[in-house]
Amino acid sequence: MKLLSLFKASVLAGALAMAGCATTTSAPDIVEVAQSAGSFETLVAAVSAADLVETLQGEGPFTVFAPTDEAFAALPDGTVETLLKPENKDQLTAILTYHVLPGKVMAADVAGQRLNPETVNGQTVHVDGRNGVKVNDATVTAADIEASNGVIHVIDKVLLP
Repeated sequence: MKLLSLFKASVLAGALAMAGCATTTSAPDIVEVAQSAGSFETLVAAVSAADLVETLQGEGPFTVFAPTDEAFAALPDGTVETLLKPENKDQLTAILTYHVLPGKVMAADVAGQRLNPETVNGQTVHVDGRNGVKVNDATVTAADIEASNGVIHVIDKVLLP
């Protein structure tokens, strides 16, 4: 009987996870948070095409500047489709890793400051926290969305290295 109860609990936990519901065993990671938000379909597709899903589901912590679907749509026509092609994986990876900082950086950590932190791809971004938060020429429109392995800050433009 105990084995049956464990099996039922396991099936229920799996069903909840597949339905996008959090279970009490762990909080959602960065990728799961982005998938469930509904406004990052292009970003999630790009992360998948660049084979970065497993990395962004890793231990971290990471800080991700996440462009919305609208931010990707504002790129010149055909840009996203071109980047998603297998032959452009290196370029896509460089762009996506330019949106990620190692460590967990909250908005309060940059308030009132101008910084140039190094991204995961080795280049720096300019962060201006003196009047809201800007990253290069993108504005953070929603900050401090926590995940089990870091934090997401929503931005209104795609950052290009």
